[in-house]
Amino acid sequence: MLRIEKSVRIWTLGFCVLMIFGLAAGCHSVPRPQVSSSGLDPAIVAAGIGDMPRELWKTTMPAYRIEPPDILTIEAIQLVPRPPYRLRTLDVVNVQVIGTLPEAPISGLYTIEPGGVISFGPPYGGVQIGGMTVEEARIAITQHLSSILREPQVSVSLAEMAAQQQISGEHLVAPDGTITLGSYGQVYVAGMTVFEAKQAIEVHLAQFLENPEVAVTVFAYNSKVYYVITEGAGLGDRVYRFPVTGNETILDAISNIGGLEEISSKCIWIARPTDRPGEALLLPVDWKAITAAGYAGTNYQILPGDRIFIAENRLVALDTGIAKLVAPFERVMGFSLLGVGTATRFSGKVLQGGGNPRGYF
Repeated sequence: MLRIEKSVRIWTLGFCVLMIFGLAAGCHSVPRPQVSSSGLDPAIVAAGIGDMPRELWKTTMPAYRIEPPDILTIEAIQLVPRPPYRLRTLDVVNVQVIGTLPEAPISGLYTIEPGGVISFGPPYGGVQIGGMTVEEARIAITQHLSSILREPQVSVSLAEMAAQQQISGEHLVAPDGTITLGSYGQVYVAGMTVFEAKQAIEVHLAQFLENPEVAVTVFAYNSKVYYVITEGAGLGDRVYRFPVTGNETILDAISNIGGLEEISSKCIWIARPTDRPGEALLLPVDWKAITAAGYAGTNYQILPGDRIFIAENRLVALDTGIAKLVAPFERVMGFSLLGVGTATRFSGKVLQGGGNPRGYF
């Protein structure tokens, strides 16, 4: 029994030593920044970081380019249909009538109900005006009221088109880069500024409306994001995704994930996207200086696409790696010891009933 336990200890120690050498070799084989006590090795950090915007020296973002899945808000300033316009269901008309009954005036906005009927309530009832022009609707209403009133004077005008409700409001930029304007079709806006999108929408609506004018704003900035990546010390990395509002710094980003975890080190940097193969723009962060001393020099402003990388605690990673490697062998040896113990218990005098005159175990 003691000999087996001693063998287990020797095997465990041997695997721990192998694990230590394996981790050491792995750190050199995996392409990652070399970390020292003062942060990243300056030799691998791209030049020009002194000009990077930071907490006390921020910059404004370039003109925002619309991309999926942003959400735009469109407000109708002037939407006048091309003549001759025929009234549809859910259009709103302004009807003014002189000469009505004193207790039942007709004055205000009326919505054309399904079926093309406009209802004035008792005692006038409804009038079918769907599919008519505004002038034809005025004549139809006058004829209908003449059977109840003496020489009514009717005025009708279009107050709001049903299609205006399809244009005004919030619109999601679809994966194909378009927004949908209901019965007026789709407009491609991806890659445009807000002003360019406004012009594109007005040009598209000009096919159906007379001198249309709209106001366009971005309701939700969903396409410009940054990432916070925490190395998991052998337990799996985590990636957090946040929208860029144009004012965040490193401190803001880490506060969004609730601070540093127990498995994290204080070695932090920004990996800024670049389209030059083999080159990396890495901005080292002095976490202690930012938090404990209020030094804003490395509290960089976050730009769209930034990856804020929080390196793992090497000791925690080593402990996790050893535990992962040793655990299967501990289970195997544990089952072996259990089997040996069980066999020893049921062997010899125990199996023969020795030392127990009544034959009980």
